[in-house]
Amino acid sequence: MSDAATPQAPPKSTPAAADAVDAIIGQWYAVRPELETAPMAVFGRIFRIGRAVGDAMEEAYGRYGISRGEFDVVGTLRRSGAPYTLSPRQLSATLMLTTGGMTGRLDKLEKAGLLCRKPDPHDRRGLQVTITDRGLALVDEAVTAGLEVQRAALTGLGDEEVEILSGLLRKLLAGSEGATGP
Repeated sequence: MSDAATPQAPPKSTPAAADAVDAIIGQWYAVRPELETAPMAVFGRIFRIGRAVGDAMEEAYGRYGISRGEFDVVGTLRRSGAPYTLSPRQLSATLMLTTGGMTGRLDKLEKAGLLCRKPDPHDRRGLQVTITDRGLALVDEAVTAGLEVQRAALTGLGDEEVEILSGLLRKLLAGSEGATGP
């Protein structure tokens, strides 16, 4: 980390490599040259990548009649393995959703015939959510479409760079989960 009193020049980029985040960093440097803007550069790019790829994923899943959030539900059931059954509470915890938010998704997916809810035979008050055969077929196609979007976003990187980036992001995620700001 650089000393806060030492001005930090904006990153040196070739015009071909410069992006919108470089422009923002340059503007901050013009008005507040003492700021340490490296975190802004990293997270600005993470947020922009997340939004762009997220929008493309939404479009890919939309071709199957589901949203990203709905894909997350059927995808979670699919990756849980046979018999592809979880409780709404387990789904909510995995997807970091409130029970109200989960209920809305389950209602829509059940109406579309992609999952069904049944009483839990081990808990009179509980439910089990199971992906249907139709949902299983749909999620298997949709996951492939989503991976194609993600693969396309990574085309500018080599295999080794993807592996390095994944490792760095894993470290960043581990360090930021539970982190609190000032």
